[in-house]
Parts: sequence; C-alpha cells; structure tokens
Amino acid sequence: MDIRVKQENLPTPTAVNGNEPSVIDLCSSDEEDDGDASRIVSSVGEKRARSGTLNTPAKRVAVSAEEEGFGQSSEQAIVALPATPCNVVRPSPSPSCKQFWKAGDYEGTSGGHWEVSAGGFDHVRVHPKFLHSNATSHKWALGAFAELLDNALDEVHSGATYVNVNMLNNKKDGSRMLLIEDNGGGMNPEKMRHCMSLGYSAKSKLANTIGQYGNGFKTSTMRLGADVIVFSRCPGKDGDSFTQTIGLLSYTFLKSTGKEDIVVPMLDYERTGSEWSPILRSSISDWNKNVETVVQWSPFSSEDELLCQFNLMKEHGTRIIIYNLWEDDQGLLELDFDTDPHDIQLRGVNRDEKSISMATQYPNSRHFLTYKHSLRSYVSILYLRVPPEFRIILRGRDVEHHNIVNDMMHTDQVTYRPKEGPGGQSNFSNMSAVVTIGFVKDAKHHVDVQGFNVYHKNRLIKPFWRIWNAAGSQGRGVIGVLEANFVEPAHDKQGFERTTVLSRLETRLLIMQKNYWRKNCHKIGYVSAQGKKAVKDSEDRESSPEYAVSTRKRAAASSSFKAPAASAAAAEQFDSRKNVNRGGKGSVRDSKGVGSEKSGKFGNTSSKLNGRAKPKGAPQAVEDVNSDDHSDYDPSGEENATELPEKNFEQPKPRSADSRTLSQLEQENETLKERLNKKEAVYLSLQEELRREKELRKKLEAEVQRTKDELEEVKKEQESLIDIFSEDRDRRDKEDEDLRNKIKSLEEKSRGRR
Repeated sequence: MDIRVKQENLPTPTAVNGNEPSVIDLCSSDEEDDGDASRIVSSVGEKRARSGTLNTPAKRVAVSAEEEGFGQSSEQAIVALPATPCNVVRPSPSPSCKQFWKAGDYEGTSGGHWEVSAGGFDHVRVHPKFLHSNATSHKWALGAFAELLDNALDEVHSGATYVNVNMLNNKKDGSRMLLIEDNGGGMNPEKMRHCMSLGYSAKSKLANTIGQYGNGFKTSTMRLGADVIVFSRCPGKDGDSFTQTIGLLSYTFLKSTGKEDIVVPMLDYERTGSEWSPILRSSISDWNKNVETVVQWSPFSSEDELLCQFNLMKEHGTRIIIYNLWEDDQGLLELDFDTDPHDIQLRGVNRDEKSISMATQYPNSRHFLTYKHSLRSYVSILYLRVPPEFRIILRGRDVEHHNIVNDMMHTDQVTYRPKEGPGGQSNFSNMSAVVTIGFVKDAKHHVDVQGFNVYHKNRLIKPFWRIWNAAGSQGRGVIGVLEANFVEPAHDKQGFERTTVLSRLETRLLIMQKNYWRKNCHKIGYVSAQGKKAVKDSEDRESSPEYAVSTRKRAAASSSFKAPAASAAAAEQFDSRKNVNRGGKGSVRDSKGVGSEKSGKFGNTSSKLNGRAKPKGAPQAVEDVNSDDHSDYDPSGEENATELPEKNFEQPKPRSADSRTLSQLEQENETLKERLNKKEAVYLSLQEELRREKELRKKLEAEVQRTKDELEEVKKEQESLIDIFSEDRDRRDKEDEDLRNKIKSLEEKSRGRR
C-alpha cells in the first residue's frame, strides 16, 4: 500500500489582541523529533521524525492511515481536521437533541477555510452531520440491529460461536447502553480503521458473507444511539501477534466541540510477552490527547477502565457499546427494555397491542404479528439457516431459530427462474428460487396473515412481503418462503432495489398466490375462487381429479334430464343448507348471477351448455407473466372450481328422506367437530408442554454452562491461591533458614569468645 503525505497550505494566522497565534493540530507531533516517542510504527513516520517534518510551521502535515493519531484509513480518510487557531472563538454548541429524527440540526462553525492539498487538488470534507443523515437510511430500528448481527455472523469463518446482545448501565450518568459482542477473529488496527471509514468493505469480495457496502456499522450504530465505542482484540495472521484497539465514533463529541470533520480517536496496543504496550503512531503527546478524548466522551472514567473491557473477552473478539440511546417524543427511550426482561422491543407505531394479544391466541402466526416490535421475534426468522454451532444470545437467553415453513400446511413448492436477458443470454445462469407456499396453520380461523419472506444470501430482506392486496378475503392465510440471490438488496437491507428482475419476480409471486388460493381456498372454509358451491373433500379431488370431473359431468346430465322440477328444487335447498353447515364463511355465494346459475345447473341442459361455452378465463381474468416457468398454473383448476360438488348431482330423494339424511349429517358433523376440538386441545397442550420442556432444557444448559464457568474460575482462583501460598511458604522457609544460619553464626561467635 502506498502511503502518501498530504500537505495543506494554511493561511497565515494574524495576531489577535496582540497575542501570537497558536495552532491546534491534533494530527501532527508537538515535537520536531521523535525523542518523546518510544516507537513509531509507520516507516514513513520514522523518516518524517528523523527529518523533523512532523510539525512544519508553514504547512500542516495531515498524516495518512498508518500515522494518524486519530486513526484514519489511507484509502478512506474520514479524519481530516483542519488546523484551527486556538484564539478563534467557536460558537457555543446547541443543546444535544435526544430524538433521532431531530438530531441532524447541526451546522458546525461557519466560514471555514478550504485548504488546497499537496499537488494542487482540493479534498472533500466529511461533515459530522453526515453521520446522522447517513443513518436515516434505517427507518426501522430493528433493521439496525440486523446489520450488527450480520457482522457477527460473518465472523463464523474466523471461529465465532456466539453473538451476545444485552443492556448495560452507564456508570457515569446511570443511563442505559447497548452491548453487541462476539468472539470472532476481531479487528487489528488497520481493520478497525476500515470499519470506522465510510464505504470501505472487503466483504464484497468474500463468498458467504452478508455485508457488501461498507456502511452498515456506521448507519446501524448511529441509528440506535448518538455514540459508540468499539473494543477489538485480534490474534493476527500468525496467531501470535496480538493487538487490541479502541475506537470512538461519537456524534456528541463532534457536535459539542464544533467539529467540521469526522474525527475518530483511536488507541492501539500490542502484546509483548505477557505485557500490553501502546502503539505510538506519532508522539506521546498525541497519544495522551487520544486517551483524554476517549475518556472524556466515553462511558469510562480512566484508561484502566477502558482496558478492563478487554478482560471480558477471551483470546479474541469484538465488543461494541452504543450509548446516549435515542428517545421518542415523550422522552422515553425508543428501545423498551422493561416489558420483557429477555427481549428488546420498540415503542410507538411498530407496537400494536391487538396483534400482541392475537399472537397468544394464534401461536403459528406469532412471528407475523410480533416481528415489527420484538427483536427476539425478528431475529428468530432473520436467517434462513444458522450454523449449528453458532448461538444468538439476547439478554441472557438464546434466540431459538424458527423456519416459517414449520407454520405452514398444505404446502406446495414451485421453482422460479429469472427470465433470460436480451439475445437469449441469461444474466443469472444456474440461478433459481424454490418458492414454498402454503396456508398458515391458523388460516382456518380466518386470521389476516399473508405474505412472502424473501431471503437474500440467507438473510431476510422482505419480511412477509404482501403482494396481493385484494379487496375481500382473497389470499388471506397464504404465506411463502424463498431465497432470491438474483435480486440486489437496498443499502438498509430492508428491501430490494426496484429493477426489472424484481418486478418480474413480484408478478410471478402474485400469480403463484392467486393460483394456490384458487385451488386450495376451500380447504380452510372459503368459497371457491368463482363464488360457486364448495368443492368436494380435498383428498378425493387431489387423488383423482379426472375421475371427479367425469363423474360430475355424468351426474349433471342425469339430473338435468331425469329429475323433476320439485326434486331439483329440493336438492338445491339441501345442497345450500349442507354447504352452510360445512363451509362456514366459505358458504357465502357471490352476488353476481346466482339465480341464473341455479336455473342453469338444475333447470335445463341448454343454459348449462351455454355457460360452458364461455372461455375458461372468462369468469376471472388471469394476468399473463413473462417468465420462464409457468408449471404451477393449472388451467383446469379454474374450471373445476366452478363445478358443484359431486353429491349435488345425485338423484334427489323424497323430502322425508332428505330431512332424515340432513339431521343425520348434522349429528355426524357435530360429533366430528367435538372429536376434532378434543384432538386440537390435546395437540395444543402437547405443543405447549414441548415448548416448556425446550425452555427448561435451555435453562438447564445455560445453568450447566454457568456452573462450568464458575468452576473454571474457582479452579483458576484456587491455582492462583496455591501459587501465592507456595511462594509465601518458600519465602518463610527461606527466612527460617536465614534465621537458623544467623543463630548458628552467633553461637559460633559466642563459643569463640569463650
């Protein structure tokens, strides 16, 4: 990597009130040599130190990534603090706003000088206000949590086995803070500077990683709170060159001190033997400035307290603490830590009390009803697959991974392939999406739950994407899951870029949902798609559709020519009453053309034949989609949906027999309902018992782990005490030996005198 020295020509400061001007330079050394520096890491810094150019009177030297006291990247220089005369009076900072959407009202000092850098090129500053405007890409706070969890999951290849999200208390002011920590490979000083820089990402070049834009850490942390401090310990490539780094990204610090550039104080340490020593990048004076700044604007009161955070890690890992959390309009924290001690929830519009109460009544729809306000619910469906050895711990309890497919019944699978590009060349060779579609298990209660969970590279991008917005109850209860790696997510990873590929996918999913509804809605008590009578039992229809169609045609012909008018009317009345008992809400007929259909089905053959002469698509228009795969569309399904049940065309019996049959059917129906209710109650009780057993197992495992950790700590303490006692015993033995020797010498002297 080429490291260049960037020089900026400063205007000559003028004396104010007869005093000589002085320059505050937080980047360069206060001495012309490196006598105060025990070690300068950068080779360029060593050359500058020897040549005495670390502090030039006429020019300000802005040191690049390897030399910058506040730690800027050589490629992404976000630390570019211009020299400022100390006698220039800065405007008093405005009171700190604790509401996120109002915190961007900050202009900094006005009339700042723009210097020309070396080579005559102007450089662009990054104003602190950009941190806030950049974070507004997250409209939803839980999406910011997802970004930080993505970073932890990406560390699985570095050995990460868990990520822990918890709440901490700020000892300085008693406020609440967020903790996100993992035991991954950590970040060395260079990677820490990349993390704090804007737009830098090496993950886009790596396979099986979620991050790609190099912006998630900044947007997510600044969306949750005004300030963040990061502690990271890295074993190095050889596993033996350990470093640990502290980085502070504080919007409060930048705004309160009137900065016009984003300044990031950083502290680097390296391990030599068993001792940790600072890595000085310029001088001791600059190091002390960094320490003072971090201590003043962080939740910690001394450098020792900062270093104690590394003791909470093992050999490697990263510990992120977000503080000065944002508040809502009522002065309460946006994040609710009190409602559930094992969850972090949102206040305000994302929280719907009606949905929360429904979630207890309909457990299979719980994630749909609660993911908008509950971090635990959202994280449980955030990833399509989680490595078996990786744990996501939220406030002391593991988040149990949940697959939405387990909430479905009557599932189908449809393979979707993106359409080929111009000239027949496919831009997505060997790419496809297997769409699993079905009814949610609570659909029989007619809960308004529907949508597709669309994942990209294992990460949930569109949770419960509602595509079909029908005026009535059509589409209700239909949910789906797919992983679409051929569409690009937006920067906040809560949606996709609106492209032609996405539009085609959306249209195709709409057709899938409509076809699935048309074929299966009768299974949960809805009327068929054409508004006619409910079809026969789903098992008979699915097992032998050809036989069902032929039987209905023969029965229809027989009934239309042989049945008298009175018998036909009785059969019609019997069918309508039977469908009311069996279909529930699904027995309601459409208001269009009911009378004509009655006469057409049972009156004469000509009206029935005229009705069949219409095209298959006439009752309901089907949207044509330009896609590669139309295998899930069954034209015969629409025709079958318009047919009456098979029993409706049997030869009607006398009225007395009809009434007896009807009463018998009603009794059987009631008996079946009672048996079904009992079985459902038993199933729900078993399911609840299983859930309790799982929770108990998790608690016991956690207790066992805690006990193991405590035993390990006790063992370590015991060993340390044994060492101390052994040393003390050796010391006493030595003292006793010395005393004995002295006594012997004294005795010998006394004998000699005698």
